[in-house]
Amino acid sequence: MRVLRACILFLPLALAGCSVNEVITAEETELDVAQSAPDESRLLDVGIIRFDDGVAENNDPEKTRVYDEIRSAEARYLAYHLKSTMQGTGHWGAVRVIPSPNAFTDVLVNGRIERSDGEFVEIEIDVSDTSGQHWFRRTYETQTGVSSYSESRDRRLDPYQKVFNDIANDIHAFAQTLPADYVHRLQQVSELKFFADMSPSSYGEYLQYDEDGIVTINRLPAENDPAVMRLRQIRERDRLVVDMLNEHYANFYYGIAIPYHAYRKSAREEAVNYRQVKRSAALQTLIGVVVLAGSLQVDTHDSSYSRTRMKQSLQGIGITEGFNAIMRGFTRNREASIHVEAISELAESFGAEAAPMVVDVEGQQRRLTGTAEAQYESWRKLLREIYEAETGFSAVDVGAPVRAPEPAQ
Repeated sequence: MRVLRACILFLPLALAGCSVNEVITAEETELDVAQSAPDESRLLDVGIIRFDDGVAENNDPEKTRVYDEIRSAEARYLAYHLKSTMQGTGHWGAVRVIPSPNAFTDVLVNGRIERSDGEFVEIEIDVSDTSGQHWFRRTYETQTGVSSYSESRDRRLDPYQKVFNDIANDIHAFAQTLPADYVHRLQQVSELKFFADMSPSSYGEYLQYDEDGIVTINRLPAENDPAVMRLRQIRERDRLVVDMLNEHYANFYYGIAIPYHAYRKSAREEAVNYRQVKRSAALQTLIGVVVLAGSLQVDTHDSSYSRTRMKQSLQGIGITEGFNAIMRGFTRNREASIHVEAISELAESFGAEAAPMVVDVEGQQRRLTGTAEAQYESWRKLLREIYEAETGFSAVDVGAPVRAPEPAQ
C-alpha cells in the first residue's frame, strides 16, 4: 500500500511535467578610462594578433557544438573588439590588430578562445612586450544574461563586454607599474627591431638577445644619421599598411556584426533551452521509472471485489502514466537534438557572410591580395626588396579594402 501511495504522490508531477526556468543577470566591469590627457611619452603602441580559435583538430561539432566557421570569424571579430575597447580608454598610443608578430610594436597581445557559445565566453590572454618580457597570462570568462542581447542595450557594448573591460583594465594596470625609462626603452627596441629586420647587416648588432629571448640594447644609432631618417620614413609607410589592413579588419567586424549578434543570441537561447530540456527529460524519465516500478508492485488481490477493481484501475493508471513520463523524457531528448541542429544550420548560413576580404596595396607596381596575413608577409618582402635595391621609397598608394568576390557556382 505504501508503494501505491508513492505512485499516487508522484503521479501529479508526472502529469504536470517538469520545467526549469533560469533567470541570469550578467556581471559588469567598469572600464578604466583616462580622465585627463596622458603623458604622450608613456603611450605604448599595442598589437593584438588575431585570436587562436581554440578548435581541436578532432573537433566533432555534433558533440561539442563548436563550429569551425563561427570560431574562425570570432577569432577576428573578438580581437578587433578588444582593440576598440583598449583604444577607447585613452591609455595607449596606436592600438592595432596586427597580421603578424613581425609588425613590430611595443606591447603584444595574444588570445585564445577557450569557449564561446553566446551564453558563456572564456578567453585566455597572453601579454608580453617587444623586449621579450612576459607580462601575464590569464583566463577571462563571463556568463551573459537575457539583457545582454536586449534591443534596448547600449549597442556599443558587446554581450561579452565584461571580459574585454577586464582585459583592458588588467593590461593598463600592469603598464602603470613600469618605470618611465623602461617604457622609453621599449619604444627604442621596437624601432631597432624594425631597422634590423630591414637591414640585418647594418642594424643587427644594435640589439642583443639572451638565451631566453630577452632583448637588450647594445647601442643606439645617431639621430642625425640619414639612414635612420630614411628607415623611419619607411616604418611610417609600414604603419600605414598595417592601418589599412586594420580597415580590412574593421570592415569585417562591422560587416558581420549583425549576423554574428543574431547567431550568439540564438545560440544562447538554444543552449539554455537545451540545458532545460535535458534537466526536464532526466527528471521526467526518473519519475516515469518510479511510477512504473511502483505500479507493477501493487498487489491487486483483495477479498473485496470493489477494492480489487480499484487497485487494478490505479495500477493501470500508474503503468500508463509511467510509460508516458518515460516517453516524454525521450521526446524532450529529441527536442534537445533539434536545438543542436538549429545551431549547426545557423553556423553554416553565417559562414557565408563571414567571407574574407581583399586589400590592394599598390607599391612599386605590385599588387598584394589574399588574407591580411598573406598580404602583410608579401608587403614586408616587397619592403625589403625596395630597401635593398636602394631605389628610394616613393609614396605608396593603398587601395580601399573590399570584400573578396564570391567563388563561381
